[in-house]
Order: sequence, then C-alpha cells, then structure tokens
Amino acid sequence: MIALKLNHTKEFMSQMLLSDTFDNFLFIEGRIVTFNTFTIDGYIQKAFFESAEELPQYSSWKNVREYCFSLIKGKRTPLSFHFILCLSPKNTAFLIEENHLDFQPESVQGLYLNLKYDGSALTCITGTSLHIFTMDKSLEHAWDCYLQKFFSQKNISFDLA
Repeated sequence: MIALKLNHTKEFMSQMLLSDTFDNFLFIEGRIVTFNTFTIDGYIQKAFFESAEELPQYSSWKNVREYCFSLIKGKRTPLSFHFILCLSPKNTAFLIEENHLDFQPESVQGLYLNLKYDGSALTCITGTSLHIFTMDKSLEHAWDCYLQKFFSQKNISFDLA
C-alpha cells in the first residue's frame, strides 16, 4: 500500500471525468459532496437486466463516469469526494503473469485505487485484498509499481505522500 499526493487536481480530474484513462477500472463505490451528498454503489443489480448471465459484479468506471461528471461539473468545486476503483480481473491476471507472481487470479479479491479529495488536496491510496492468507507482499508491491508507471505514462504528476 502506498499513498500518492496528486499534484494537479484539475488536470487529474479532466483525465478521470473527460477521457477514457480509467475506463477499464471497475467502479466499487463513490461519494460526492456538493450541495448534497451523493453516494453511488457500483454493485450491479443483475435483476434489472433481462440477461444478466455475463455481467460482472461491478460497473466499469466507463459506465458511471458521465453521471459522476454531471454531479461534479459547475462553477464550484466539490466540497469533497471519494472514489474506490478496482483493477479489472483481466488486468489483474495480466499483472500477475507479467510479474511472474506465485498467485492465482482467483485468489485476488481486488487491487484497489482509493481517490480522495478533501476540498484542497487529492490523494490516491492503493490497496490489495486477497481471498487467501499469505505473508507474500509481491502482489502488493507489483500493484504499487504498476500504478506509479500507469500514472507516469498518463502524465499524471504525483509525489509519494
């Protein structure tokens, strides 16, 4: 787990809300505080769909991005927000394979990205959750490195907090 201070909030939010930078991440939950507090659960309600057999457990960021943008846009900056995103199972399996880690993709509950804005600063905290107990931190370290490389490739400026 690492904490990153994102240096340019406006530029980051532009990438988050107006581009496809995070579209392949799953949306776990979000909370946006503007004139009201809006809480969004990313869990897909499969009963809503006629055919829900192949639906994932959570929505992709791509499917809720526009709605979140509609809550945030305007002349005033939100008082705060908190988004929890998760690396997709496909990309998790790729990360494990690419780093030659001794983990089965099914043993990983999630590789998380917690984005928190408190009205003045935007931080990102990584997290790892497994279905198994292990003292092996190689997946956690690989996820932390992956995220830092991802941010650098997307020209997202950050400092270790």
